[in-house]
Amino acid sequence: MTGRTAQLIVALVLAGAWGLLLAAGHLRGELPVLERLEATLTDFRLLLRGERQPAGAVAIVAIDDATVQRAGRFPVPRAVLADLLSAIASHEPAVTALDVLLVDEGPADEDRELAEALAGSPTVIAGAAVFEEMAQTTPGEGPLAGVPVAARLLLPRQSFLDRASLGIVNVATDRNGTPRFVPMLFRTSDRLEISLPLRAAASALGEEPVLGDGALRLGERRIATDIGYRLPLAFFGGRGTIPTFSAADLLDGTVAPEALRGQVVVVGATVTGGGDVFPTPFDPVLPGVEVIATAVSHLIAGDALVRDRNVRRIDAAIAVVLPMVLVALIGWRRNVIGIAAVGAVLTVWAIGNVAAFDTGYWLSAAVPLAAAAPPALIYGAAQLLQGRQRATFFETQSAMLQRIQAAGLSQWLARDPDFLSEPVRQDAAVVFVDLSGFTGLSETLGPVATRELLDSFYDLVDREVTACHGAVTSFMGDGAMILFGLPEPTAGDAANAAECAVRLCLRLREWLDRRGETRIGFKLGAHFGSVVASRLGRGSNQQIATTGDTVNVASRLMEFAKENGAELAVSEDLLREAGRTTFDRGTLDGPAGAHLRGRAGTLSVWLWRPARQNQSA
Repeated sequence: MTGRTAQLIVALVLAGAWGLLLAAGHLRGELPVLERLEATLTDFRLLLRGERQPAGAVAIVAIDDATVQRAGRFPVPRAVLADLLSAIASHEPAVTALDVLLVDEGPADEDRELAEALAGSPTVIAGAAVFEEMAQTTPGEGPLAGVPVAARLLLPRQSFLDRASLGIVNVATDRNGTPRFVPMLFRTSDRLEISLPLRAAASALGEEPVLGDGALRLGERRIATDIGYRLPLAFFGGRGTIPTFSAADLLDGTVAPEALRGQVVVVGATVTGGGDVFPTPFDPVLPGVEVIATAVSHLIAGDALVRDRNVRRIDAAIAVVLPMVLVALIGWRRNVIGIAAVGAVLTVWAIGNVAAFDTGYWLSAAVPLAAAAPPALIYGAAQLLQGRQRATFFETQSAMLQRIQAAGLSQWLARDPDFLSEPVRQDAAVVFVDLSGFTGLSETLGPVATRELLDSFYDLVDREVTACHGAVTSFMGDGAMILFGLPEPTAGDAANAAECAVRLCLRLREWLDRRGETRIGFKLGAHFGSVVASRLGRGSNQQIATTGDTVNVASRLMEFAKENGAELAVSEDLLREAGRTTFDRGTLDGPAGAHLRGRAGTLSVWLWRPARQNQSA
């Protein structure tokens, strides 16, 4: 047996063992580290699948802006809810599901009126589970393994429960806040309750739900569920994809009687600022009532994604076989043919995965990738580097560190070379600084003096940014973009950005005065919000890029500062996150409604001037 053959056998055994380890964790639902990757790939597959029309058994009655305006306040009075339920009952729905918590005592006459309305037709009202820890599921054995265990339940008042059925309204979200599942069961130390979607669907079908063997049965219909009786969600589209009617129209009698007849009617809030919204692939602010309605539609129509024990077993088998196949192909040919064969296998697997998803089977994408990538890359790298000298290895690592052209991130990249290889959405603070009048000045200074001036400017900016724990993501001629939130976001990013902006104002003024330079000035803009950080480029020409509306706003704020004779413009969002203490070294004027170029509407902006500038003014 040659040394190369022995290496291949060892690599195959290790690849299979690694895949088997991940497969075992996936079968038990114990791989949370892969959830974010799986969420991203699931969103991609949902978008590829496209928007779809729901089966037509569910309608939404929305407590929207028009309803709140009609009622005079939000939450709407219970007398209004009573009128709304009575109006819905007159349309003869199959069942009404009220996605509104009624846990507090209201005016006695209104509570009495609402209780009578609940008894007017089959109705399910919402309770909520309260969890003390982030982890809501419990592993282990037995029929209830993985079922969410709540510390307590928030239940409606007993007078309401006497006239309606109870359903728990919680959903299970990923780390990005996107709902992925609706648990069908919830338990506490002394009771077991079913979800609001399941209660509503069971009532509409006239069947009692039966849970067992990892699946849910409604009469003759078997509905596959994941670990802990969780129903996977496959969103049909953005808001309004499920037929939606305004509660105000219903109260005014302008909704056709046949619109709700025989339907499961889900009542919930969609009012602006109500807070019950979730990001989904089709809509960044999908109302929570549409999430509940989606789950009800899945249960009635049986069109949910299938991700049950059998699907997980298929995932496990792929996780073991795929890395071994890739390693074998790399060992077979260490050239273009081998690489092409690896690419072909991965392409076939990806196409099969997407095709299965399109037909309703949620095969994992993250687990096979996590199982296959490390063995294939490690073995391939070992074959590629074999026989090379140690100096070549270190040269390659040094070149890798130079690919990302962002100050302050080299040490992090050395620990994690794959940093930002996949785009990341997060909250961050962005500061832009720019020299005013520099272009005209450079024409008179000449190239040597211009370079010296810019070197001094870059050095000053870099020192202050480093001191405030930020990162200069790019120097752009006579300006710079500064980010607070990389390599990892922290609670102090906004405060650090505010401190950096103020310090730059003070230091740049001292710098210009010290040089006796009166022909140029500077301007800064600072904003806080959501950004997308990623790598752009390929090979040896890569850089970190930060994009999004937050970046555009911060850049436009520089113009607003200049137009208003200030050196720094700060958004209301950043001021709220950072607090005002940092700006006590000068004066804050505002807020002013700024019309920023390329952006609809206005933004609340504050102008900051240092004390010296105010006194001279």
